[in-house]
Amino acid sequence: MDQDWEDRVTAAWAGFDGYPEERADEFRAVIDALVAELPEGSPDAPFERACAWDSTGHSDKAVPLYREALALGLTGYKAGRARIQLASSLRNTGRPQEGVALLTPELDAPSDELDDAVRATLALCLSSLGRDREGLSLVLGALARHLPRYQRSMADYARALAEPDPPGPAGR
Repeated sequence: MDQDWEDRVTAAWAGFDGYPEERADEFRAVIDALVAELPEGSPDAPFERACAWDSTGHSDKAVPLYREALALGLTGYKAGRARIQLASSLRNTGRPQEGVALLTPELDAPSDELDDAVRATLALCLSSLGRDREGLSLVLGALARHLPRYQRSMADYARALAEPDPPGPAGR
């Protein structure tokens, strides 16, 4: 894989919105043609195919491809994207607990530009499990960093939401 290939993949994705739902198979064919240029065993191949299936409404077909890409050693930014997108696809296919298990360790990983996407996707997985307070805590904490004011207040509220409900009065 070289920069020319990456540029062509980027260009294909830039044109994604030009493929209406009824032409999704044409977009996947474009990605498949690019993937066919990769050497055998490249983790980029299943990753790009997973993205194409996922983006065209087939989370079920994307899940095994994301797993394959990660198992083949996908690294860096693309590995982060794969984990986020896999967690989202797991949620979409009725397995939000697997998404939570996949993304929770990411909260302790070194910070990068995917932090907010991790928190947003994890919040959706938590919400699907009925853990809305925890999810809201994550998104409120992520949002707080971007506010022109009230960062400390919102971060405090986020932490308070993550704490278990305080016990009721004694004797009840």
